[in-house]
Amino acid sequence: MAAAMAIAALAMVLATPRAEAASTWSEVKCQRYGAAWDTLIARRGTTGLGPAFLERHAAFIASGCSTAPDVCPRSPAELDVANALVIAAMNGGAASTFLPFRCAK
Repeated sequence: MAAAMAIAALAMVLATPRAEAASTWSEVKCQRYGAAWDTLIARRGTTGLGPAFLERHAAFIASGCSTAPDVCPRSPAELDVANALVIAAMNGGAASTFLPFRCAK
C-alpha cells in the first residue's frame, strides 16, 4: 500500500505541468525526474541505498539526465526505488530509454 501511494505521488510530480525554465523536452523530463527523486527520497530516506547507487544516480541528474545508463539497483531497497521511478517516469511521459537504470552483465 505504501509503495502504491509513493508511486502515485511520484507520478503526480512527473505529470504536473509547471512553468519550467527548460527549453527542451529532455530538460523538462530531467527537471521532473529530479523532482520525483527528491520527493521519493524525502518520503523514504536513503536507508538500504548503497553509495554507488546514490553516487551514480546523482551523477545522472547532475549531467542533465544525459549520461549513459549505469545506475545498477542491487539491493531490494534499490530495486524498489528504481521500480517506483520507472513507473513514475513512464506515467509522466518519459520513455524507458530516458532512465538511468542498467546493470552490466
